[in-house]
Amino acid sequence: MRRGWQSLCIVPMPRTDRFHLRGSMKPLIDEATHLSEHGEALPHSSRIEEDNRGSVRSEASLAHWYALHTYPRHEKRVYEDLGLRAIECFLPLYETVHRWKNGCKVRVELPLFPGYLFLRIDPRQRFKALNLPGAVSIVGSVSGPWPLLDAEIVSLRSRLQSHKFEPHPYLAVGQKVRIKSGPLADLTGFLVRQSGGLRVVLSVELIRQAAAVEVDADDVEPIGPAPPDLMPDRL
Repeated sequence: MRRGWQSLCIVPMPRTDRFHLRGSMKPLIDEATHLSEHGEALPHSSRIEEDNRGSVRSEASLAHWYALHTYPRHEKRVYEDLGLRAIECFLPLYETVHRWKNGCKVRVELPLFPGYLFLRIDPRQRFKALNLPGAVSIVGSVSGPWPLLDAEIVSLRSRLQSHKFEPHPYLAVGQKVRIKSGPLADLTGFLVRQSGGLRVVLSVELIRQAAAVEVDADDVEPIGPAPPDLMPDRL
């Protein structure tokens, strides 16, 4: 018995063990010392909430208006689905009167730009819109979607409330058009812009001469595609 007592000794805890113990408490210390914007300690759940709010603010700062291309006659459905996903969007409409086969007339609202509507979104989150049934693509190029100016959307929204709009064939400078009314009806040429107005350049191929005549946009219609550099890609 005496020999056993002599063999008994107390071994001090290595300093490395105490370091491991302190390491195990590190998350508690970090969590307690994470402060809010008012200097108050935040629990873990509040930190996650703060991070989420910061993420939302970051996405909002990167959001811009874009044109979303849809399948024909799917504009209103996509518009409603975007609203359900809390994505800001804008679908310009115009009023017109349709006559049914039975002769009955009814006033309806149709998209001003068939096949298109506008949405405000962070381009990194565009898959949220493109995954919707009826959505085709966001207008842009291979380098990314093309943003629209906020002022353009604001101007269109305000003018829709005070002016009467209706769809019109898109006319691009350099596009081949036909004059459809007036004494020059059925003549064809290329559209140019000068001094804020539109002109059609009429060419006489035989003598390689041309003349320009001023026209109203309602008096011409496109008969050829827009120049390639004016045609956007779709993402």
